[in-house]
Amino acid sequence: MVLLKSKSWLDHHLTELPAWQQDAFRKFGHMIADEDRMYPCIPGRQGFLADSLRFGFADEPRSEEAIEQVAQLLHQYGECSRDTGKYASLVIFFETPEELTASFTVEDYEQIFWSVLSRVSAKDQVPWPAHIPQDPSHHAWEFCYSGHPYFAFCGTPAHHVRRSRWTPYFLITFQPRWVFEEINDSTAFGRNMKKQIRQKLVEYDGVPAHPSLKWYGQSDNLEWEQYFLRDDVSVAPKCPFASMAMKKM
Repeated sequence: MVLLKSKSWLDHHLTELPAWQQDAFRKFGHMIADEDRMYPCIPGRQGFLADSLRFGFADEPRSEEAIEQVAQLLHQYGECSRDTGKYASLVIFFETPEELTASFTVEDYEQIFWSVLSRVSAKDQVPWPAHIPQDPSHHAWEFCYSGHPYFAFCGTPAHHVRRSRWTPYFLITFQPRWVFEEINDSTAFGRNMKKQIRQKLVEYDGVPAHPSLKWYGQSDNLEWEQYFLRDDVSVAPKCPFASMAMKKM
């Protein structure tokens, strides 16, 4: 049984965890709280500093154990996310063996990412929310688990151009859709936040923002394209989540 952990708990109990988990959390903290090289995701940074994020650890991402652990963590998180703070997110670190860090490409990790989402979704016992389309090609689609829609973000050790997507361990963040109720194109706050994030993103990565980055709900937006950004501007020809779902049928 895996359990959610807060930053405050980890700050006091980190040495009780396996070495790789200690290393993953420390490096994540150094990256997101760095004062000299400001991480571009303003809500994520603020959430970390305010102890609003929740953390989980999973086994090697291709294993069945990891899929069960992610499902458990998402179920727990769905029951408490609204109590954690304004800028909530669930951050899951995966044990990443040298085989992956030494030789896997961005595209290899992309396959792992979509495999994790597909296999976790297959374990979901709660019906898909009625207000969220099940077709990823719909502009209002979002990954859902246990009745809750999430924006998913993936970081990997293979990203070198888009440094905002580089993480020393394979990582998936699940951000509840309700976090974006005020951060959208219909509010001045949301438009200003987007402008700031885009500016910081370009400064941090040193390359133009990926063209797939758009507002949720826009008629020309596809959320799944934003979940996993490649180092270049290419995207998969169709949503891998949909392709994997079809293979299971």
